[in-house]
Amino acid sequence: MRKNWLLIGTGLLAAVLAIGCGDTPVVGVRLFEFSVIPNTNTVSPGDLTLEAVNDGSEEHELVVIRTDLAADALPTNDDGSVDEAQVEVIGKIEKFAPEGTGSTTIDFEVGSYVLICNLVTEQAGAEPDIHYALGMRLNFEVIEE
Repeated sequence: MRKNWLLIGTGLLAAVLAIGCGDTPVVGVRLFEFSVIPNTNTVSPGDLTLEAVNDGSEEHELVVIRTDLAADALPTNDDGSVDEAQVEVIGKIEKFAPEGTGSTTIDFEVGSYVLICNLVTEQAGAEPDIHYALGMRLNFEVIEE
């Protein structure tokens, strides 16, 4: 019975996310090992809701960074994850489970951004997965049309 309620709740959440937030434009973002794939890489300035879906088998997060650096050139910690203290993080969807969803609404200004997953996942008996270093990063542009 609990599983049925979980499926119903997940379906309702997906329906709410598909409708969006009123007049606020929505960009869908798929996260999985090891990619970040939005349904567009360029948007207009203003409020924008990012709706992330975890299509992977590990937990993921979505960090939005304003920067003119290339997605693969962000400053990193010793472990290879991005040093978030050295960049301008303007929004974040905290880590969420596989098949889960999360969203955040951000007032974007014209400029360059990077979308990343910055988690480090420990692996029993193996090197950790450093999501950013493994390719979970993407340049994202906000342009006047």
